[in-house]
Amino acid sequence: MSPAAGDSTKVVKRSGGSSSNAVYKDRSKPSDIRSSNMVAAKAVADAIRTSLGPKGMDKMIQDGKGEVTITNDGATILKEMNVVHPAARMLVELSKAQDIEAGDGTTSVVVLAGSLLEAAGKLLAKGLHPTAIAEGFRSAGNKCVEILRNEVSVPLNIEDREVVTKCAATSLNSKVVSQQSSLLAPIAVDAVFRVVDPSSPNSVDLHDIRVSTVLGGTVEDTELIDGLLLNQKVSCGPRKVEKAKIGLIQFCISPPKTDMDMTVVVSDYQQMDRILREERNQILETIKKIRAAGCNVLLIQKSILRDAVSDLAIHFLEKLKILTVRDVERDEIEFISKTLGCRPIASVDHFVAENLATAELVEEINASGSKLVKVSGIAKPGRTVSILVRGSNKLVLNEAERSLHDALCVVRCLVKERGVIAGGGAPEVELSVRLNQYAMSLTGVDAYCYKEFAAALEVIPLTLAENAGMSAINVVTELRKLHAEGNKNAGLNVKKGAIANILDENVVQPLLVTLSVINLATETVASILKIDDIVNTFQ
Repeated sequence: MSPAAGDSTKVVKRSGGSSSNAVYKDRSKPSDIRSSNMVAAKAVADAIRTSLGPKGMDKMIQDGKGEVTITNDGATILKEMNVVHPAARMLVELSKAQDIEAGDGTTSVVVLAGSLLEAAGKLLAKGLHPTAIAEGFRSAGNKCVEILRNEVSVPLNIEDREVVTKCAATSLNSKVVSQQSSLLAPIAVDAVFRVVDPSSPNSVDLHDIRVSTVLGGTVEDTELIDGLLLNQKVSCGPRKVEKAKIGLIQFCISPPKTDMDMTVVVSDYQQMDRILREERNQILETIKKIRAAGCNVLLIQKSILRDAVSDLAIHFLEKLKILTVRDVERDEIEFISKTLGCRPIASVDHFVAENLATAELVEEINASGSKLVKVSGIAKPGRTVSILVRGSNKLVLNEAERSLHDALCVVRCLVKERGVIAGGGAPEVELSVRLNQYAMSLTGVDAYCYKEFAAALEVIPLTLAENAGMSAINVVTELRKLHAEGNKNAGLNVKKGAIANILDENVVQPLLVTLSVINLATETVASILKIDDIVNTFQ
């Protein structure tokens, strides 16, 4: 019996040991999860770090269909990347949020978040609690916003178009189309200024700016259209109409269909003739009502269930010399009606002269082989604008469109938050120096957090210098020295490869972009730090 008892004792001891190991593993799990999240997120940040700044490299992205995109826009790169890790996807969402909020700084925000995560890793290694680090980083972020607003930024008079154009040009300098920044920047400024509503001068809706792309020509052929530009071509009627009365319709000029999916079998030729005659009479009556209202230009919304306009209707419209544009997309209706100053007409019974728009000229234009319809001299124009972007190939054309969108967003930022700051890494170094000085007056965990936050901010000038092929350490230490001496606008002129007063070099950026970068990056890093487990709910 004794040997058996001894064996059972050994078994009990072994099972006890295994349970204590399990407890030990559970205790280490939160730090393992946190470490995994930080590594995944930093990998995403490192992937796009080389595309920061005017000398940043471009990425060639190939999707599953073989379509190729060449860009250095952070939001576009991350959107196209197939990111699996949930923490890494948070950085993709971060870049998307920055794109919505400010439109520019989508690469900077991800690079800064990666640097803050690295700083948080150092603090975790010293034994600081993740919640304390998150609170310390939030406090440091708020201090940065306070310094930027009160001491670093320069108030902007929005009527000063020269400064606004410089900001738009700075955002374009890091793009593929940087050589055309002198052309695209004024176009972006003019477009935003035209759509600003005097009743709400601090808000701009970029949906009021329509960017149309046409393959052919060069980026230099890009132009701002005074009026409305439609991507569709003329279906029938004259190619040019002066003193146009324009009707925008949402009903179909074609034989009606039954509500249910059913088949009508007609065996008698007389009945067949009667059906065709009734269809013809109905279409003719509709077109006569359109003509009676004085309409000579007709825009027809695309229909899903049946043809928006039948061949017979096109024949009648051609005979009555009504310029017809068919297949106008549903999501374009609101913009077109706002531009023309008219309401879309949903029924032929409401097709009256009061619901028509008036314009001096409607014509079909030829742009490198593509047919477009241009409406100019609108009698009651809305606060909208159209931009025609040209490009020699699809890659350049798409990148020009993305770059122009960034420039429009920069001008919108200046309308919302009327302040500018220096570019070229100057504000980040200034904040780093100020935070280090402020950290000297703090005690406890916050002092450590402020110092690490300050060090993390230097990743922006460091990366700019690395991408420009300069000595990153020498540049950052020289910038630190200059800012400590009070030169708060000292920054890196990447094109000249030297340190200079960056405001004198006309490298300026909106205050809102940097504020958004710091706020969003800080919040995302704090969220990642507070995650201690990943629970899968796959069925």
